[in-house]
Amino acid sequence: MHNPGVYYCDMPGMGEAQTAQLEILYDFNATRPREVSRRRELLERFFAEVGEGLYIEPPLHANWGCSTHWGAHCYANFNLTLVDDGEIFIGEHTMIGPNVTLTTTGHPIRPDLRERIAQYSEPIHIGRNVWIGAGVVVLPGVSIGDNSVIGANSLVTKDIPANSVAYGSPCKVVRPIGQHDYEYYWRDRRYDDAAAGGGDAAGAAETAEKGDTTAEKAA
Repeated sequence: MHNPGVYYCDMPGMGEAQTAQLEILYDFNATRPREVSRRRELLERFFAEVGEGLYIEPPLHANWGCSTHWGAHCYANFNLTLVDDGEIFIGEHTMIGPNVTLTTTGHPIRPDLRERIAQYSEPIHIGRNVWIGAGVVVLPGVSIGDNSVIGANSLVTKDIPANSVAYGSPCKVVRPIGQHDYEYYWRDRRYDDAAAGGGDAAGAAETAEKGDTTAEKAA
């Protein structure tokens, strides 16, 4: 499933292996909110990699789990769906809103192959400190660069560069992250010093603007 090309999902042993993974997923979704250590233990069994501080709000849906790699301090809200026949890589400090779908797998347009349950899988790469809004769908083979924000209900069909604000169906870069974002947290609402954490906002904004001009070109 992790190799390029078309394959068939009725290969010997595939059903049994997937059922074993789905049993772990069932147990995770059945945990109570206070069972923090139990949830962590199940996630470590279910996923390929689990970074420190990972928090996933049940219910979680996934094809396999063992093809998904999580960095440290990631958060996913409820109803995350991982069509992870191919591999999914999620960088540290990434936040995922409710009802998001990350799908690595598609089916050939050819009717004769789809009738035989043919499919293909291409990996998804999500960078560090990305924010994916509610209801987003990310399609096979997509990469999203560090720090980027994907607006709610977007359909991400192509790569999104780092330090970008992107949204739409299909999702497109609207603008780079810049000075305005270090002064305003939402529309015309300014940060106060306490909320901004007392950091060097101007320096950080300058670094973001100079560090990656790809977003401007993509926009």
